[in-house]
Amino acid sequence: MITVAIVDDQQLVRAGFRLILEAEDDLEVVGEAADGIAATELIERTGCDVALVDVRMPHRDGIETTRRLVAAGVSTRIVILTTFDLDEYVFSALRAGASGFLLKDTPPAQLATAVRTVAAGDALLSPSVTRRVVGAFVAGAPAGAELTRPAELDTLTTREREALALLARGLSNAEIAERFVVSETTVKTHVGRVLAKLSLRDRVQAVVYAYEHGVVRAGVG
Repeated sequence: MITVAIVDDQQLVRAGFRLILEAEDDLEVVGEAADGIAATELIERTGCDVALVDVRMPHRDGIETTRRLVAAGVSTRIVILTTFDLDEYVFSALRAGASGFLLKDTPPAQLATAVRTVAAGDALLSPSVTRRVVGAFVAGAPAGAELTRPAELDTLTTREREALALLARGLSNAEIAERFVVSETTVKTHVGRVLAKLSLRDRVQAVVYAYEHGVVRAGVG
């Protein structure tokens, strides 16, 4: 059973999401919260698998809530809820450790699938969305900013570094497998090792990491 927390300051949104999720046999809503402070308490208390968190809330917004929860080491995967798929706040939330984002008008079937995807450890960003997120993220970086190269990057094998670069450019496992002429299972192994060696939670953090540390450059390749 996948446990879910719903965090939104609009009661109708919470009620709608609960209705959709609880119609699924493998999903259970373990609580709701209307602001970031209550959300933090709820998520820490329940240890839920997934939390759907609104980006704009009173007392503590979704970005700060995500940042604090990730810093506290919770295992809960956080999905940011937003009205616009290119909401500028979403990029900050991804950097803070969110596993992806969802539009509030996402169709019911896609909502349930999204929760399962994130609970399984995958990031909730399609390749096309990843490219757009990267573009917006890089556009907001200071011009001429120096990029640091952490020592752990040197622990990656050549193939793992290549996988990280392709991942950062928005390629799916299937597309990377085609480039490498290997199976998707092999690619998943490479990606898993990259995440472990760099202490990253998921593919979203890997994308941000790669651009922050110069593994790939915007507009190159």
